[in-house]
Amino acid sequence: MRIAVTGSIATDHLMTFPGRFSDQLLPDQLDRVSLSFLVDELEIRRGGVAANICFGMGSLGKESILVGSVGDDFADYRSWLDRHGVDTASVHVSELHHTARFLCTTDQDQNQIASFYTGAMSEARSIELGPVAERVGGLDLVLISANDPEAMLRHTDECRSRGIPFAADPSQQLARMEGADVRRLLDGAAYLFSNEYEKALFEEKTGWSGEEVLSRVGIRVTTLGAKGVVIDRQGEEGLHVPCVPVEKVVDPTGVGDAFRSGFLSATAWGLPLERAAQVGSTVAAHALEAAGPQEYTLSRRAFLDRLATAYGAGAAADVEPHLACPNP
Repeated sequence: MRIAVTGSIATDHLMTFPGRFSDQLLPDQLDRVSLSFLVDELEIRRGGVAANICFGMGSLGKESILVGSVGDDFADYRSWLDRHGVDTASVHVSELHHTARFLCTTDQDQNQIASFYTGAMSEARSIELGPVAERVGGLDLVLISANDPEAMLRHTDECRSRGIPFAADPSQQLARMEGADVRRLLDGAAYLFSNEYEKALFEEKTGWSGEEVLSRVGIRVTTLGAKGVVIDRQGEEGLHVPCVPVEKVVDPTGVGDAFRSGFLSATAWGLPLERAAQVGSTVAAHALEAAGPQEYTLSRRAFLDRLATAYGAGAAADVEPHLACPNP
């Protein structure tokens, strides 16, 4: 199963604030906020939604096709992704802009305030999926994740016109998009990914109820943080999968991307939805314990052991024939 992942490719600048944002925000002054947070740490990491997802898939031994736009400062990053099993041949290199930047500050309660500079990502709207599909011998699924909004709409429309199944995952871009565009992104999607807050925002922006959304997508996957994940299909009872226990929360950045990498890999392996969510949750736990969205390492034996501890020996037995982590 060939999966293309479209979306942002960025460098993450991750900072830590030793207090609570909520202590600094005055309810009667929210219409004129002017704050500066003195941070303790700065980590510069590789990131971007699409790149994070492809990295996670490669760490499981499942190659994916990365589709996005970068600057000419991408050479080292490309080498890193190539070494981790990612097909980067369809990444567009801008002649004008730098690779996108994500700047994020996390407080002691794991709340985040972030800004995103699009840079070369704005040129993703010029990328056609047809040549990508032709180069790799066809595409079985395209994940359309947070990206330049025009690129997201273009990729969605092209998937429909070419009959390629697609998964809608607008995440951070959902807040800035109008209802008509949101409806255009999700209508007919094989999968719809979101977190709990975005789920409600989908319904508010589209004007559709939860049942109406389900009537327009195949499978709706909603991550609930520490409460796990729920998978819904029209006319069926929701499936809840608890999360994997975490030893120590280090950094939540990219945890949702890690979940998607595991879910998509297991889907490509032909495993059922429950197993896909379990694999995704296990990758997410590793990411949550690392400082940065691509700083975790998956080893085959340790991954299977953790999966078995969380979900039982049967889950590990189902996954084991497919798992091809580069590390034993």
